[in-house]
Amino acid sequence: MARGKAINVKIATTKVIKALETKLAEIKKDFANQEANEAKYEKAQKAWGKEVAKLALAQISKAENLTANNRYDGRVNVDFYLPAGTIKLPDEPKRDFITINDWQYREQVEEIENAIRILKMTDEEVVSTSTYNAIARYL
Repeated sequence: MARGKAINVKIATTKVIKALETKLAEIKKDFANQEANEAKYEKAQKAWGKEVAKLALAQISKAENLTANNRYDGRVNVDFYLPAGTIKLPDEPKRDFITINDWQYREQVEEIENAIRILKMTDEEVVSTSTYNAIARYL
């Protein structure tokens, strides 16, 4: 991707602080609820898989390139292809939350909290481009 001219905008420090505080609250909430969110997602994913299997197995007579394998743990793996347009897949569940491990969580929270503290100490009314670039990934 070619780089064009730099974007030169002035963003109010108060707006950036508010956006960082909002993001910090979101990260903390998602981390606190991560187990419950992940369990809910896994349940939805399992239900989706069963629905897809039900749709595909109803059309098994149209299957092409069927293969079956015994796996090392005793399970059987069956793969087959259905011709295009045979079934319409339901929408797959998506994570509507951020998954993060402990060290990433601590690192992000620390960086955002430090940025908020520094921005609250400044007398500048707008955030410089270099400061904005340093925190943009959180906004």
